[in-house]
Amino acid sequence: MKFKIFVVDDDNLVALSLNKVLTKLGYEVRMCTQAEEAHATVVEFEPDVILLDIYLTTHNGLELQKFFHTKYPHIPVIMITGYADVNIAVSAMKSGAFDFMLKPIDLDQLKLVLNKALENVSLRAEVDKLHNILKENELSREFFGKNTKIQRVLTSAEKLAKSPDTTVLIEGESGTGKEVFARFIHQNSLRKDAVFIQINCATIPKELAESELFGHEKGAFTGASMKTKLGKFELANGGTLLLDEIGELSLDMQAKLLRVLQEKKFYRLGAEKETSVDVRVLAATNKNLEEEVKNGSFREDLFYRLNVAKITIPPLRERKDDIAMLAYSFLKEFSTKFGKKTNSIAPEVITKFQKYQWKGNIRELRNVMERVTLLTEEEELKDSHFGFILADDMEKEKDEDSFILKIPSKGIKIDLVLKDLIQKTLKITNGNQVKAAKVLGLSRSKLRYRMEQLGIEVTKSIS
Repeated sequence: MKFKIFVVDDDNLVALSLNKVLTKLGYEVRMCTQAEEAHATVVEFEPDVILLDIYLTTHNGLELQKFFHTKYPHIPVIMITGYADVNIAVSAMKSGAFDFMLKPIDLDQLKLVLNKALENVSLRAEVDKLHNILKENELSREFFGKNTKIQRVLTSAEKLAKSPDTTVLIEGESGTGKEVFARFIHQNSLRKDAVFIQINCATIPKELAESELFGHEKGAFTGASMKTKLGKFELANGGTLLLDEIGELSLDMQAKLLRVLQEKKFYRLGAEKETSVDVRVLAATNKNLEEEVKNGSFREDLFYRLNVAKITIPPLRERKDDIAMLAYSFLKEFSTKFGKKTNSIAPEVITKFQKYQWKGNIRELRNVMERVTLLTEEEELKDSHFGFILADDMEKEKDEDSFILKIPSKGIKIDLVLKDLIQKTLKITNGNQVKAAKVLGLSRSKLRYRMEQLGIEVTKSIS
């Protein structure tokens, strides 16, 4: 998409020259030589940047600039004039002009100023986009599903959110949505208007963990940047900090973290003065920290400090009544993202989804829906679209006690079925009849009787 530049200059030659140059640079250009026309043109053209002459025949360009700045503050206005008057330049900048250029306009300078203005436009658009995303992603209870287990967890999370600084330990398997629950607690807390920062402890190199969490002074260690770096605790000051996968922190870092949680103070690496912070800490883990304490890989005192309050998120296989809602939610997300017309899921797919074990939980379901939605051109997702998870993997996920017996269309004698079953069981047990009898739920004598009856040789092993 081309950026749009609106040129307002009553000197027709200058306007035409700028039009030619800017068009060559790849911009979409609209010219205007009369101030009266400028108001309507801005509304119709919706420019990204305005180039405005300070001296117009019938109007003062500064007045027009003030109008643009008041009415369209998101559009950078670059003032141009043929008079090297510093006072005018200062007035223009004070009244909201983005920059100031003198005639005759230097092409290199023009490119530089436009690039700077358009970077500002892009940045503002990105910020607006992020604000809209945050607004759209306000986490309501409905967002999580209607399953009774998940609703009980949400009730607990809402109650815990009311405390301004209580540490909460969020447990759950990988992919259950621990980070989303942490955001839910933050959004329902007194700190909701402050920053929410997340750091994954599993991804921090051990030698950089202290710097990442607490920051460092310039030159504090080899490779340290030439300026002071703020750690995550300082960046989260006044808000909420989520320490994801906290079980991956080294014992040394666990000791330093414990001190910060207790005293709300720490030293940046290389600093002589302590830094105080007001941060609410949430911790998430897919490990059983009590077991980690027992085997010596997690500090007991830190565990009890983190475990002031705890919520445990159920895996997806325990909330199958939410699977259809989640699948449709992801379908809507990715259909919009990829510009697809796909809008429905066949009932048999939902049925199989509810039987599938989802070891990766919601993250796995989301990834599956993204892949299938991206690859399909159909309006409905069918069984065939999910062959990559619902074929071999569905077989692997079946209960160990179940098996599939295929009956030929012409039928089969029961003795042949029993003979095949016993022979295969003996093969699995390497001919050990005691083990084979146990697998088949028979006594050893009854197994031997069946083997003799069906003509199966009683040998040490069967190949």
